[in-house]
Amino acid sequence: MATIKCRNIKFTDIQAILFDKNGTLENSEAYLRSLGQKAARIIDAQIPGIGEPLLMAFGINGNTLDPAGLISVASRRETEIATAAYIAETGKGWFESLKIARQALDDAEKYIGVAPAPLFTGALEVLQSLSAAGLKLGIVSAASTLEVNHFIAQHQLSNYIKGQIGVDDGPSKPDPILFLQACQALGVEPGATLMVGDAVGDMQMARNAKAAGCIGITWVNKLDNVQGADVVINQLDEIQIVEK
Repeated sequence: MATIKCRNIKFTDIQAILFDKNGTLENSEAYLRSLGQKAARIIDAQIPGIGEPLLMAFGINGNTLDPAGLISVASRRETEIATAAYIAETGKGWFESLKIARQALDDAEKYIGVAPAPLFTGALEVLQSLSAAGLKLGIVSAASTLEVNHFIAQHQLSNYIKGQIGVDDGPSKPDPILFLQACQALGVEPGATLMVGDAVGDMQMARNAKAAGCIGITWVNKLDNVQGADVVINQLDEIQIVEK
């Protein structure tokens, strides 16, 4: 067990740390913005006039992506449903709307390609040091399990990340089941596990699961995005081990 310090807050008897992926470990802003823009264009070509409202719903304003917006924090399934709801408002049936939304997102992903988004500066070094200190590390993401696995493989993180939970057809954040599943995979209790994330859903999920603590990270210094955190940091290297 270890004592973890972030700024002026200490968390004692910690065995594991779980991380969000998008916006926490992975600098996915450019990818997600491009995904939303391409999907909106594809749908607008079929239903003229819907593109701009969709971009607003996704949290995209020009070249700016809202880190708390739909396409930043929602699961793929939730994004499909929200997109389909906008399409259905134009008078199309629900199942047709859902089909258009799913196909547009699929096509947008294929168009953009699968080049990995970069890790945030210092992320790898932090994972290495925490793992070397004996802490068990995992990822809990609203991305699909396949995406999480690809992320770990692309960045060669399998030596450090020993538990990974994504969202497929089941519950998404802030449902505590995701956190609990990750703890079970690592063989630790929630009360000995910290959550590090960049969204309110991460904080709520961890609190609902009775985690040892919630560390909010905001690379863009928007404190509202991590409301409910025990401590807010701007760099991952602010997570420090002070005792083993």
